Amino acid sequence: MSTDESFVSTHFIQAIINEDNKSNKYGQKVHTRFPPEPNGYLHIGHAKSICLNFGLALEYGGQCNLRFDDTNPSKEETEYVDSIQEDVHWLGFDWQERRFYASDYFEKLYECACQLIRDGKAFVCDLTAEQMREHRGTLTEPGKESPCRNRSVEENLDLFARMRAGEFADGSRTLRAKIDMASPNLNMRDPVLYRIMRAHHHRTGDAWCIYPMYDYAHPVSDALEGITHSICTLEFEDHRPLYDWTLTALGFDPRPQQIEFARLNLTRTIMSKRYLRRLVEEGRVSGWDDPRMPTISGLRRRGYTAAAIRDFCERIGVAKSNSQVDVAMLEHCVREDLNAKAARAMAVLRPLKVVITNYPEGQEEWLSAENNPENPEMGERQIPFGRELYIEQEDFMEEPPKKFFRLAPGKEVRLKHAYIICCEEVVKDAEGNILEVRCTYDADTKSGGPNSAKKVKGVLHWVSAAHAKKAQVRLYDYLLLPEEEGVESTDFEKRMNPASLEIVEAMVEPSLAAATPGAHYQFLRTGYFCVDTVESKADALVFNRVVGLRDSWAKVQKNQG
Repeated sequence: MSTDESFVSTHFIQAIINEDNKSNKYGQKVHTRFPPEPNGYLHIGHAKSICLNFGLALEYGGQCNLRFDDTNPSKEETEYVDSIQEDVHWLGFDWQERRFYASDYFEKLYECACQLIRDGKAFVCDLTAEQMREHRGTLTEPGKESPCRNRSVEENLDLFARMRAGEFADGSRTLRAKIDMASPNLNMRDPVLYRIMRAHHHRTGDAWCIYPMYDYAHPVSDALEGITHSICTLEFEDHRPLYDWTLTALGFDPRPQQIEFARLNLTRTIMSKRYLRRLVEEGRVSGWDDPRMPTISGLRRRGYTAAAIRDFCERIGVAKSNSQVDVAMLEHCVREDLNAKAARAMAVLRPLKVVITNYPEGQEEWLSAENNPENPEMGERQIPFGRELYIEQEDFMEEPPKKFFRLAPGKEVRLKHAYIICCEEVVKDAEGNILEVRCTYDADTKSGGPNSAKKVKGVLHWVSAAHAKKAQVRLYDYLLLPEEEGVESTDFEKRMNPASLEIVEAMVEPSLAAATPGAHYQFLRTGYFCVDTVESKADALVFNRVVGLRDSWAKVQKNQG
């Protein structure tokens, strides 16, 4: 969307911006920001916010800042800063020279707090956190004013300066806004603006021992950067009066306006950064980039593409109220993207040997196969064929049910890109386990042969046993089981999926020996796979399953259409 016409039937945030542009509220200016806290890796929910904030700036010819809201040094690390920058860039967005930190403004934030004190709108409070909770009141009962609330301006300025100088113990004093302890909005009952915390900051070191609260630092940072539309998720709706109060009290005009939208809730997906961090710290996943994690780095390593995630964020839209999105839609987006991009290959995940008894021993031939039928420009490759092959174990049944159109005694199937074979014999060990299947082939059924048009119902993928390469294939599933009645959706412990990862030793066609980390393939009849970017090596290939072939979302759309 790049024209005014494209905004006609768009979401409510664009409608607000359009009205602001009509009234010239911000001089036709649109300036957004993406303000993550560097206390963990970003997840798919953050991708929605990234696409929204940077996308709006692009659509309206405006700007979008990347700002790290680094006001809580006890939980923040440079590692998280680096990963966030990598994720935003990978998704396809660029903040150019507009990378900021709330810590850039610590001195200015302190000065603004002093201004609030001088204006009689803030005071130093001696109550403990527990005492403040007791004074706060409830939704039906007003709170009680702090006994420190009516200190003089001079005393408050002195105490605040001494807080900064490190005279007082952690947690012994706070700076609070002086608003209204009877407000029906609990966030307006004299909220804390600063707390004492001796913690090493990743940028300012030990220069500060007082740190601003998010609800104070965030609006002031927005105003200092000239943000016009401060877009955040719905849980901050009750914080908007405090956002506006802070900026009005400090005299910012025009002030940024906070606009809330519904955060992303995705089925079978953990969207709590706190819980994701716990999974990492407890070693229940291999790290923040574990391909089962809904983090952007995890999705990237698994093989999801930036284009697919941007498409997903576009499709789900922007709403005012919370709802849940089926993860099948995300899967559909990545299939749509990879279908045209991913080279085809054959890989047998659970091999069963097939011996073609009437094929000459020691003979081999190379057959042509298209790399992507959706994209002829990707060309063809040569695949080897010989007397001994591997097929999937599940593609053979000794006593098949009706409508089993794969290999069985006396049944014919076509080998993809090759010949029609017929099962003649089953070889077993002493325990009755199938060791190999012996077949005959029809030499005239090869492409271009006199019987190449012969029809059979089953088509199997395969690899030549003599040429196949070993590879580890990791079959990823979701961390969470589907929701069950009676189990809270947020009760992750009860919903953890014990089968979120299955590892198999597969046999793959020899062309995959040259596969490079991050390369995508469609394994015929199996799904889309990606070469692992961390552990795969030339002599020890590792493939991650991105997504299977079955597209339940496309089926839903078709039925609805």
